[in-house]
Formats: sequence, structure tokens, C-alpha cells
Amino acid sequence: MKFTRRTLALAAFALAAPFAATAQSGYPNKPVRVIVPFAAGSTTDIIARAISDKMAQSLGQPVVVENRGGASGTIGQALVAQAAPDGYTIMVHSSSHTVSPHTFAKLPFDTVADFVPVTPISSTPNVLVISPSKNIKTLQELLAYGRANPGKLNFASAGQGSATHLNAEKFKLAAKIEAVNVPFKGSAEAVTEVMSGRVDYYFSPIAPVIGQIRSGQLLPLAVGSPRRAAALPAVPTTAEAGVPGSEFNFWIGMFAPKGTPAAIVNRLQDEVVKALATPEVKERFNTLGADAWTLEPAQFDAYIRDEIKSNAALVKAAGLQVQN
Repeated sequence: MKFTRRTLALAAFALAAPFAATAQSGYPNKPVRVIVPFAAGSTTDIIARAISDKMAQSLGQPVVVENRGGASGTIGQALVAQAAPDGYTIMVHSSSHTVSPHTFAKLPFDTVADFVPVTPISSTPNVLVISPSKNIKTLQELLAYGRANPGKLNFASAGQGSATHLNAEKFKLAAKIEAVNVPFKGSAEAVTEVMSGRVDYYFSPIAPVIGQIRSGQLLPLAVGSPRRAAALPAVPTTAEAGVPGSEFNFWIGMFAPKGTPAAIVNRLQDEVVKALATPEVKERFNTLGADAWTLEPAQFDAYIRDEIKSNAALVKAAGLQVQN
């Protein structure tokens, strides 16, 4: 049989076609959208962008962060729950994900059934900050004022049912003080009101307040986490400062819509782990006071289920009002 150039070219094309098709259908072959259910500039947003930039380099496709804030994160959650389970719409959310089932009477999604937990990304301590104009310099002084003036203390939160709200409620219960929640749309507003002295204190993620702490515009009294924050090593935990049982783990993690193939979920988890290992992300986390934290998808799923149960008890004990 005589092989012409045309015959050889056609044969080569036929052999290459299956491989080309496989490469074309490989994940990802188009941009990946990351929904952050909070405003731009929030700690969740900053963490999502730090990770997404590195993931884009590794995946060879744009990884685009889209802020869909509102209703304590539930607007963004609903969008992701309804997205196609193909790995091209994912979510980076916070501990608030495990709170919303208990603070909303009706949700357009099921927090467990409609999401696949991919991995936590970070554990980020909240820091209790207060304006120096209050003339309160320690956590014990704040508690003494609260006990001597029942009902007069208030605290800011980044929305009803947010992680900042739950941290403050857990602290309030453990400290046995009365204080009223003043919810805002996000950390920026909450920080401004506390700096002005119009609101007494705020359990803020470190990133939005580290500059004001360094400049003396805000005074840090304690961190709400089980361990001290690397960014604020001289600041005690609330437990160390005399309020045992007040520890709160504020985490940020990644989720995909239910039905997302395990291969894609595992690929996303691998990409997060790789991103966290880069010097740029490590440095960014340092400035945020965030600790990198990852789990396998199955481990994260178990963690989410356990935290939903524990938050149910916290919401009930705090007597939080359920939103319609």
C-alpha cells in the first residue's frame, strides 16, 4: 500500500483526535467563578482573592471572585446552591455557613444537602476591639462596666447571625453580661461605628482593624480564638483574660454545589493546598493574622455537620431571633 502525505496526515489526525477531545473536556477549560457572599474588602473576600490568584496560575484559567453580599451571606449561598455542579461556580464562605440554618425561618437551600464541602482555607481569630475614648483598657474592665451597668453595653456585628455576631454571643453567655447586638452590613461600617465610640465593642476579624490597632485608633482587649493570634501575640485570648468557655473558631472555607463530581472536588482541594504553600499566600495570611487550615472533603463535611449542631445550641442559648 502506498502512503501519500495526505494519507499520513489524515492518519495522524485520526490518532490525535481522541487525545485532543480529552484535553478539551478536561477541567477546567473555561473561567471558574468564586462567589463570596459578603462585600468586597471583608476578610472572606481577601482570603478568597489571595487563593484565587494562585489557583488561576496553576489551573491555567481565570478564577474570578464575585461578591454577592446580603442577608448574612444567604443570597450568595442560594446562588451557588442553584448553580450547575460542574466546578465552574464555587463558593468561599465563612463560619456563617453553619449559622444560617438556625437564624432564618426559611432558606431557599439546605446547608448540608445542597453543598459539597471542599476544604477549609483558614482559621482567622476575631479580636475584641474598643475605642480608646471609652477609657477601658482590659477585658476585665469591660466586664466590670457591663456588670455594673446592665443593659447599657452594645456590640457591633457584621450582620445578624454572622460569625462576628456568634462570637460575641458566645462571649456574652460565658461572661454572664448583658449586651445588645447592633448589626451592620459588613465589617467596614462596624469598625467605623466602634472607632467613633457610638458602639462599644466589636469582635472583628483582624484584617479590617490591624491598621487602626497599630495607629492607636482601636484598642484590642482579647482575641476570641482558642489560641493567641500570630499578628497580635501580646493580646490574650478571652479565656486567658478570665472568660473560659468563650472560644470561637472563625474559619473560611470552600464549597461546591451538590452533585459536583468527586474528581473536581478533589482537584479543587489540591489546588487550595498548593496555593496555601506559596510564599505569597503565606505572607498575605501573616498580614491578615490568618492560619492556613485544610482538611480532606470528607473530613470537612463531618466538621460542618458537627458545627451546625453546636451552633443550634448556641443560637438557642443566646435566644437569637429567627429571621423570616
